[in-house]
Amino acid sequence: MGRRRTESVGAVKSGSSHRRGFIKFFQDDNGERLYDRIGRLPRTLYWDGDAVVILDQTRLPHREVYIRCKTYRQVARAIRNMNIRGAPAIGVAAALGIALGCRGIRTKNPRVFRNRFERICQAMAQTRPTAVNLFWSIQRMRKVIDSCEGFILRDVGSRLLVEAQNILKEDIRINLQIGANGAELIPRGASVLTHCNTGSLATAGYGTALGVICTAWERGNPLKVMVGETRPFLQGARLTTWELARAGIPHTLITDSMAGHFMQKDELQLVLVGADRIALNGDAANKIGTYTLSVLAREHGIPFYLAAPTSTIDPAIPSGDRIPIEERDPCEVTHILGKTVAPRETPARNPAFDVTPARNITAIITERGVFRPPFEKALRAI
Repeated sequence: MGRRRTESVGAVKSGSSHRRGFIKFFQDDNGERLYDRIGRLPRTLYWDGDAVVILDQTRLPHREVYIRCKTYRQVARAIRNMNIRGAPAIGVAAALGIALGCRGIRTKNPRVFRNRFERICQAMAQTRPTAVNLFWSIQRMRKVIDSCEGFILRDVGSRLLVEAQNILKEDIRINLQIGANGAELIPRGASVLTHCNTGSLATAGYGTALGVICTAWERGNPLKVMVGETRPFLQGARLTTWELARAGIPHTLITDSMAGHFMQKDELQLVLVGADRIALNGDAANKIGTYTLSVLAREHGIPFYLAAPTSTIDPAIPSGDRIPIEERDPCEVTHILGKTVAPRETPARNPAFDVTPARNITAIITERGVFRPPFEKALRAI
């Protein structure tokens, strides 16, 4: 395990203080048993008095460094730079960032307050365009403002913080339910391929697809996990292996290009991934490389499961071809961990996501149940 420390944009308590604060957070909500389930996993982010504290995922697995963000702009920068990533975690971070930003608004004029609030929301919305959880959480914060007519502005700020904290707590409970709903889909002793990072680091706690794996393991399923490295940002190699090691779950790291080989050799029984946005027809955007895995799984007759909260479903998007795909800095492709791997003048492309068509998805695991094709009727009902 890497060293834990804090660095920042400001100093923050480190070591056991993170754990004590987390226990208190759930004790306050009568959730001691909930903490027991997730306490061995890292705290992805939390509120600490006058700041949003974020575990810097760009430093993992070698160093545990917490960043203390004291302005909403610092939170937005952390999202954009992938210090924090994963659709649910991004949504929680945006909500906390909005609450933080509104504490700094100094006005008694409700109209001025609303205008500045919207400016903060826009700053969050512009960080990552694909993850719909980001926009879902922003809308929840807007609803708080809409319901606060007649309240003094000091109370509005308090209400925004309460809502952001509720989004964080709800996310963890939703993830635990996703795990419970999906665990039985993993055959006993199966070898499961996962992609990117869908664990505690990608959420407020516990995880989505990795949460399903953790739940199955906790129930006594002696499964094994193959972890795709997930180029170019190496979330699988850096983050998922780190989480699985902490949980004591057997795992093997492979390059993304090895998946077809292991399917052909019958060394994989299913694929289990997350999602950043799900269209109404069941098409799903997820980390680049997911579509390729779905094609390979279909070719080899291997179940391909997707695990995500219902907040990932976008009712405004009828099909995957309408999902905006973020294109990131090509340097993430030409460089690995800051070191160049291609000639300086080499052009590169770096779409962060691809879209898996619904026809390649065996089932979608959510906190409300497991949905199988055709998806549209069930997703519309949600």
